[in-house]
Amino acid sequence: MSELDFLVGHAPLLQWLVVAVVAFAASILGGLAGYGTGLVLPVVLAPVVGVANVVPVMALAMIFNNGSRVVAFWRDMRWEHVRRMLLLGLPACVVGAYGYTLLDARWVAGLIGLFLLASIPLRRVLKRIDYHLDAPGEVAAGAGFGFINGAMTGTGVILISLLMASGVHGAGLIATDAIISAIMGLFKVAIFGSFDRLDASLTVAGLLIGACTMPGAFVARRLLTLIPAHVHVGVMEVVVMTGGVGFLWRAWR
Repeated sequence: MSELDFLVGHAPLLQWLVVAVVAFAASILGGLAGYGTGLVLPVVLAPVVGVANVVPVMALAMIFNNGSRVVAFWRDMRWEHVRRMLLLGLPACVVGAYGYTLLDARWVAGLIGLFLLASIPLRRVLKRIDYHLDAPGEVAAGAGFGFINGAMTGTGVILISLLMASGVHGAGLIATDAIISAIMGLFKVAIFGSFDRLDASLTVAGLLIGACTMPGAFVARRLLTLIPAHVHVGVMEVVVMTGGVGFLWRAWR
């Protein structure tokens, strides 16, 4: 039996179709706002792969999603900010990913649910606070972000806010966020694979979902100046809030 047959046998084909469609739509949201794909996808992914497997599968899928944004926005990359964020952020990400491997499904569901719900007011607070990061502050902030990112999905809202506070805006913001997230994602996948949290069937799932997200970055680049930001942000917040409540319900049960 192939890995694809295994996946279809354990989750109805219609569920995978829904995941594929949501993955594509969520990648467009991510390309427009710089974040959102990792917040929306877990809502529909959890019933298909299981709560405990959401973060490992998302880590692999988001490498493709962020990789496509790197290609689409390559010429806008801000390399000095990439280096600062990864200096301490990368080792902290490895530590966070290892910590995730020690959690059981109930803790995973609770943490994801709390993070999804907290992401909405967090985004608004970070947007309103007029703070600025100098180079040393950016390095230190990268460590904090890296640890959270290692153990969680949908942390792009934090990275986007940190980069904006460091003076990165526009297409450069999307590009820089994408390559930092992609590099951290590679290390997360390596950790999850080493500790048996990303087996062959889940790897296939991550690859399929990642492939569905790749075209979204190029669609987003064309739509970037056409769709009002508040429209897709509003839709995303409703989905994320619903998903957060759902994960907490799974943890309570």
